[in-house]
Amino acid sequence: MKTEVYLVRHGETLFNRLNKVQGWCDTPLTIKGIDDLKKTADALSQIHFDNMYSSDLKRAIDTVHLMKDANQVSNIGKIKKLPEFREVFYGSFEGGSIDDIWLGVSKAAGIPATTDVKKIIDTIGIYKFREVTKKADPLHLAESTEELETRMCRAIKVLRKETSGEGRVLLVSHGDFIKTLGIKYWKESDGLHDITFPDNGSVSRGILDEEGNFEIVDYNCKAEDL
Repeated sequence: MKTEVYLVRHGETLFNRLNKVQGWCDTPLTIKGIDDLKKTADALSQIHFDNMYSSDLKRAIDTVHLMKDANQVSNIGKIKKLPEFREVFYGSFEGGSIDDIWLGVSKAAGIPATTDVKKIIDTIGIYKFREVTKKADPLHLAESTEELETRMCRAIKVLRKETSGEGRVLLVSHGDFIKTLGIKYWKESDGLHDITFPDNGSVSRGILDEEGNFEIVDYNCKAEDL
């Protein structure tokens, strides 16, 4: 049985608002974030889901409960948390300025200094980008290409196991993790260069087949446009 997966990015958080790096560290949803999520939840309120899941970070958990509470046609029990779908880890860059991290990464990559992450990725490719980010991290704790690839593959396997027999599910995850999934699994990505960073509260839709193959068929959409 194929499973249709609605991947929702959590709502805006305090660190999103402050332009700070937010991977495994966590900050609360803002009022704007909650208000925007209510629009997503309302647009999905008449879509039946067999189950709902989230990453184990609080901003994702708070988001999935907003989706659950607004849905009028689903009978969802306890939300299961899947740590495999948490955000990309940025090591000692966590909590710092996003502009500062990209300046450091571009310097470590040996390209002209820039705060434009798309320019960095499109210049050196997503795989080298992860390695350079780890190198630029003073403690070298940021997730490497291999570490993130292994976690993504494990995430898909876990999701296939959890959703066996479920036709449609909702899963709340995070911007960079969803984008990285998109680079790998979205049919419109070339698998190397950057793609649009998903908006807070956006929905990306994927299909998970019986053999565990995953494909993203809609990416970074407003819920009402699906």
